Amino acid sequence: MKFELGRCLLLERLAEADMTIGQLTEALHYKHERMSDFIENKRMMPLKTAISIADTIGCSVNDLYELIALEAEAPPRVE
Repeated sequence: MKFELGRCLLLERLAEADMTIGQLTEALHYKHERMSDFIENKRMMPLKTAISIADTIGCSVNDLYELIALEAEAPPRVE
């Protein structure tokens, strides 16, 4: 099944982890603006970044974005 990424859920995951953006950026040595861009959907997280964030806040990489399932197109019918 194919998926499309919806909105970023990082702010919600930070709240669940009782962590601020500042604490996360300090722990990972990232710029605050970069995290804000992810949260505001201005940039998509690269996989390595998503793995680091998920590990730091204790969630799954899949929990960082809304996942929208796309219907697979049926193969052409052969008669």
